[in-house]
Amino acid sequence: MTDQATQPAPASIGPEEFAEHAQRIEREVGRVIVGQQALVRQTLICMLANGHALLEGVPGLGKTLLVRTMAEVLDCAFSRIQFTPDLMPADIVGTNILVEEEGGRQFRFQAGPIFANLVLADEINRATPKTQSALLEAMQEQQVSVARQRYKLEPPFFVLATQNPLEMEGTYPLPEAQLDRFLFKLWVPFPPEDDLIAIMDRTTGSQSAAVEHVASGADLVAMQRLARGVPIAPHVTAYAVQLLSATHPDNERAPGLVKEYVRYGGSPRGAQALVLAGKIQALIDGRFNVAVDDIREVALPALRHRVIRNFEAEAEGITPDAIIRSVLDAVAPPSVD
Repeated sequence: MTDQATQPAPASIGPEEFAEHAQRIEREVGRVIVGQQALVRQTLICMLANGHALLEGVPGLGKTLLVRTMAEVLDCAFSRIQFTPDLMPADIVGTNILVEEEGGRQFRFQAGPIFANLVLADEINRATPKTQSALLEAMQEQQVSVARQRYKLEPPFFVLATQNPLEMEGTYPLPEAQLDRFLFKLWVPFPPEDDLIAIMDRTTGSQSAAVEHVASGADLVAMQRLARGVPIAPHVTAYAVQLLSATHPDNERAPGLVKEYVRYGGSPRGAQALVLAGKIQALIDGRFNVAVDDIREVALPALRHRVIRNFEAEAEGITPDAIIRSVLDAVAPPSVD
């Protein structure tokens, strides 16, 4: 039904191998992507958590190149969907077509580009909300439904979506329900001048950087399973929950910025993102237990898209990151006796 390669059964993997695999992936991606080490690390964490990432930045910063490079390094079936205002849901998930067979005409399902391991949803906020919502079932349930039939998406399955800032012309804000399905929202910063010089050298010469396959889909699935088995102390889990609760303006821990500028705080998926990403952050650093610092390290990408600001915040330019940082300052890390 799809062109997606069948992945071999995932082998078991240990913590040391996990860290080696992750660092090898980062190094190989770095052969193409100049700088942006934090962005590459956060994208990898998102994938190892079996989550989806939303990358936001102005055009020309290499968002699409990063996703393409990830697919090449991981040797995964890759598909790109260019979102435009006239894109329809069937253009994403597929549709039934009428075909001639020996027994006569029959309907047969023709899979859409969503049937891949890594799906690049390019400029997702260029499409209308109706088309954006076509991704919801795939992202949450890893399946699509067409004409009352359900079709499973083979693991690993990731959606890495890019979008331009909402104030740019011709864009539609993503619905809150869909935003919540993304494990991380990642800012793609403008590179410093030294990195720009390196980018010019790599992109305007006769030689282009090439990458090798350093991991497979089966490796990713094995790493995802190991990550979920990382132990986390009750006080660290409680701290993640406290951070999430403090994003709600009616919570006693909420700082002043939250009470004044937040309409709705993060959903329980925010705490799940903090814990899962914290486990992977610990593994990449060579530890098989989660520290409070791991939770704090991933707080911005895990929560920035889950905090819904009010009109006053948008009018005064109060950013989600400023609100999350105030939460990190307000919620004291737990003391362990």
